[in-house]
Amino acid sequence: MGNTESVMVQKRLARFRPEERPVVEGVFDKLQGSAGGPSGVQGKTLAGKTLTLEMLQSSMGSLVPDSMVRRVYLCMCSIDPAPTASGKSSTSAPSGVGREQLVVFLADTLRGTAEERAPLVMAMSQRGAGSATVVTCEQVAEFLQDLIAAVVQILVHRGRLQGWKPERMGDGSLGVKLLAEQMCSELKPSDQGGRDVSCLEDWIFRVSQVSLYLEMLVAEGLNVSLSGRPAPTLLPPCRETPWKELKCLLDLPTVMFLAPQLPDSYSAPWRCVFSTRMHGESFTRMVAGLTKRGPTLLLIKDTKGHVFGGFASHAWEVKPQFQGDSRCFLFTVFPRLRVYTATGYNQHFMYLNQNQQTMPNGLGMGGQHGYFGLWLDSDFGRGHSRARPKCTTYGSPQLSGDEDFTVDSMEVWAVGKPPEPEEGEEGGGKKSILDVDPEVQAMMEMTGKTLHSQGLREPEEDQDQ
Repeated sequence: MGNTESVMVQKRLARFRPEERPVVEGVFDKLQGSAGGPSGVQGKTLAGKTLTLEMLQSSMGSLVPDSMVRRVYLCMCSIDPAPTASGKSSTSAPSGVGREQLVVFLADTLRGTAEERAPLVMAMSQRGAGSATVVTCEQVAEFLQDLIAAVVQILVHRGRLQGWKPERMGDGSLGVKLLAEQMCSELKPSDQGGRDVSCLEDWIFRVSQVSLYLEMLVAEGLNVSLSGRPAPTLLPPCRETPWKELKCLLDLPTVMFLAPQLPDSYSAPWRCVFSTRMHGESFTRMVAGLTKRGPTLLLIKDTKGHVFGGFASHAWEVKPQFQGDSRCFLFTVFPRLRVYTATGYNQHFMYLNQNQQTMPNGLGMGGQHGYFGLWLDSDFGRGHSRARPKCTTYGSPQLSGDEDFTVDSMEVWAVGKPPEPEEGEEGGGKKSILDVDPEVQAMMEMTGKTLHSQGLREPEEDQDQ
């Protein structure tokens, strides 16, 4: 190894803890050892200097689609670990990946900056084709599809599904395409109209999932176990969901997209509390499913095939007033994966009413009465999404296929910590007014009221703990 190469590689290795450096440096030899066959003299002679595509396939092939393995290999080949003073490349021949190239690749993907990761994404998007300085949106989208598909495969093979059942969920391959398109939509062109390295750098900096997925791909695919660096959590836990009865509208990539948008992110478990497939088309049953559940996610599929919904940051209450706060949002899943957050124009975040003669009966989010961004009538089968041109509360366009839509199916997921039960609620908290306000207790004693709950509070408080 030349002195210039040594300095560059040592700078890259300095990003890792002392105990991590032997792991990173050992990946090269480990990959050579995984090439298959006896480690005889001939094998060492042929593979002693470089890593081949076959070696990479041997290590990553069981976890990652072959198209992604080839992207990684060509990206490694494109790395110049020691540019000369004249600026000419001194990279290894395309027939293999050198030890220094691999170390630079590992350091930049696992611990690099957006500036260092951008050329790697450029190379993987181009599949190593030439030295073009721009990449098309289509090329990036294809790279993202391979990357997301690889991450989903890793989650499945490593048993990190957190209780989700892909076989009882929506089309994962379609979800991969929709998530790739959504992430790619954030990639802004340069002033000249193309997407160069600086555009990719800005994009990687803003869209954190690019680095997160890339890091997971490399760490898992090349089996790089770094101390104090647990595998990222990409799915929230799924609990209390009757999968045998449910065919879910969600798919894994959609959950991966929606979970980071929520206040509790990945920590709070998701629980399916209502589904038309399980509970029928009943507005009353739906209301029972979503009230007193804490934050919830509503998912609707209309008869035109559009899938959309809304996130309610607060527990729903049946009342003729708007409720919720600016953490609420509307979203679409199909035909595009998008989230629409509060604009600040008004506070019409959530509305739920039933059995009233003077106010609209149904569930609404955003906009105003008769003109909601998302409305589900109390008759249940009908709803509307009116936005001309956009919903005032969330800035969302029309979510459904038609402005007035018919429900095909619907789900409600509780996605946060349930609210604390209020005093006097049956089965919740079991706290009497005496626990809340000692002055009230004194007043009741002065007026001769009998304190029926006195003496019963100790065992009930114990049950609460």
